[in-house]
Amino acid sequence: MIQQIKYYHKLKEFLNSSLQSHKVLHIYLNGNQIGATGASDLGSALANCTNLSNLTLGLNDNQIGDEGTSGLGSALGNCTNLSNLTLYLQCNQIGDEGISGLGSALANCTNLSNLTLGLSCNKIGDEGISVLGSALANCTNLSNLTLSLYKNQIGAIGVSDLGSALANCTNLSNLILVLSENQINESQQLKVKSKCLKSKRLVVYRVYLY
Repeated sequence: MIQQIKYYHKLKEFLNSSLQSHKVLHIYLNGNQIGATGASDLGSALANCTNLSNLTLGLNDNQIGDEGTSGLGSALGNCTNLSNLTLYLQCNQIGDEGISGLGSALANCTNLSNLTLGLSCNKIGDEGISVLGSALANCTNLSNLTLSLYKNQIGAIGVSDLGSALANCTNLSNLILVLSENQINESQQLKVKSKCLKSKRLVVYRVYLY
């Protein structure tokens, strides 16, 4: 029988659960220092959750790094039935390699309609955010997007590429974009706003740049 909603606060308990029975899943491991190995174990288990449609992962402050983030992303790419995904990955030493791996995997989640990515206080630069943007543009069913990138290393090229990519999310109706404390000047801030507003269905639009 398919379980409706399950909550986990310990990695081991989730790993030992009936993986294929999960449909709506909340896993909160903030501050548990699971590292890249723990993230890999988590990813391997999630890849077996073939009926999963709604997933919330709280993984803030876990020292996951690029390796763990890429591995986790690869697993999520196998969860093709996902329509709602919330990922909290703040303060995990994630750079361009890790976010590129995550982005490439999310491009396979074509059924995503609601996506929240909390990526603040990492080391993401232009290359990584460009790859992530391109991946999101492939999520053609995406209607609600919250992207928190506070305190990273994103500059003019990255924010321009991100804006162009989001403009191609043709079904996007709600966008919240947090870009405070990056390497973006006022002119570049105006450009990203202009590009995002080209998304024809956009109704709610908030960009935080300061």
